[in-house]
Amino acid sequence: MKNVKSIYLDHAATTKPYDEVVSLFTKIETEHYGNSASIHGLGIDALSLLNKARELILKSFGLNKGYKVIFTSGATEANNLAILGYCLKHIHRGKHIITSNVEHPSVLECFKYLESQGFDVTYLKVNKDGVVEPQELIKAMTDKTILVSLMSTNNEIGSMNNLEELSKIVHQYPKAVFHSDTTQSIGKDKVNFSLIDMFAISGHKVHGLKGSGCLILKENVDLEPLVFGGGQEDGLRSGTVPVALACSLAKAISIVQSKISIESLRIAKIHQQFLVNLEKIDGLEFNSNEHGSPYILNFSLTHKKASVVVEALSNLGIYVSSVSACNSKREPMSYVVEALGKNSVASHNTIRLSFGDDNTEEDAELFTRELNKVLENIR
Repeated sequence: MKNVKSIYLDHAATTKPYDEVVSLFTKIETEHYGNSASIHGLGIDALSLLNKARELILKSFGLNKGYKVIFTSGATEANNLAILGYCLKHIHRGKHIITSNVEHPSVLECFKYLESQGFDVTYLKVNKDGVVEPQELIKAMTDKTILVSLMSTNNEIGSMNNLEELSKIVHQYPKAVFHSDTTQSIGKDKVNFSLIDMFAISGHKVHGLKGSGCLILKENVDLEPLVFGGGQEDGLRSGTVPVALACSLAKAISIVQSKISIESLRIAKIHQQFLVNLEKIDGLEFNSNEHGSPYILNFSLTHKKASVVVEALSNLGIYVSSVSACNSKREPMSYVVEALGKNSVASHNTIRLSFGDDNTEEDAELFTRELNKVLENIR
């Protein structure tokens, strides 16, 4: 039986689209449906909307005309385009690339592929808090390093890398560029995006629509296209551009970026209330730390099976996740938690709470009460 009030605590997996975002998508899809590559009136109208969407996105991040926006289907495609596109384009400069061992699969799988193609890959280990120590990056950099990819906020435990320090290290090497998967930072953390050469965004993580996303990169960064055809998106992503998706993405980004200061303080209070309540429950081991993002709280069950608890909570109308949604169906353990030095039990029994617009401090009371009941009733 479900609770009177359902509680959604899986915002890091996906978010509910804002009403105004859906309305804008519908309006453009039905009234401004021209192909932006067409030279007639409807096409010119669509192209104008597309250009305005790019401008709004860059403005939302405080970036000038030294950057460009390439619309993609999401952050996975954006990360692939950035990593593979840069390495394939600049293989003559060097074949050494760097990432960390807790990156999102859309980053790690790119590095594994490049490694199979003869690239020399360094996988930096994170410290006990889940972040890359700048000193470790310094030791890894060489004159043959052409790309470093390190995420801003980890999608499982919320650990936050110091992008300012890391980017300064990378930029001491003229051949190297700095890419970051910023998916979990958009609308949440105040990031100086001008320090990053390329960064990825997913629409459905910021109350936009699934199937929308973009790669933002400096104009002087050249990539090899991964999709060939009519040469849309500066020749980097051929195919008819979905103008309605692009505009809805821009709208969503502008909304969440404008609310960072107020919303992050509110979420921090909610995070703290959940933490205080959960600390009273036996059999929990926290994987997130106080220096991480307040939007994510990850813990392991030491005596219960996480998958069973997640299902039981779902039956009550409380929605949380175990391992990352991008990883959950193929791997029953968290490689991120394992990278923290945690044992097999902790790595296989993680629960992630991720907060958003519709959460309140009162949710902490209800969640804790129901979690206690579930833990008591499960063998």
